[in-house]
Amino acid sequence: MSAQPVHQRSAEEPRVPRTIGGISNALRDARRAQFFAELLEAQQGPELDGVLTTWWGRAMLDTDPHRDRVRPAAEAGTLPTTTMDDIARRRQRGWASPSIASAGRTATSSSLDRPFLTV
Repeated sequence: MSAQPVHQRSAEEPRVPRTIGGISNALRDARRAQFFAELLEAQQGPELDGVLTTWWGRAMLDTDPHRDRVRPAAEAGTLPTTTMDDIARRRQRGWASPSIASAGRTATSSSLDRPFLTV
């Protein structure tokens, strides 16, 4: 017998809820402590929003089911990439880019030369 989650999340729900509790639950001990340290120092408003956004992104990456495969490929420079222009052309033709979870891919912006996620 295997354990099944009580709550099945829909495709629209992120793996990590965008809440303090959701982010905290997704982080491991040391990272959770760092998250709370930054959270407690942040002023309400844009600074607090920035802390939550930054750590939500880290929690999403930490809980990526393909992380063990994607991270070594990214570090080795062998992860499939594409340009922003190519993504724009595909979207104009009605092609939706695959999510990281379903395809295990990222894209690199040719103009910014930094990785970004396509969802």
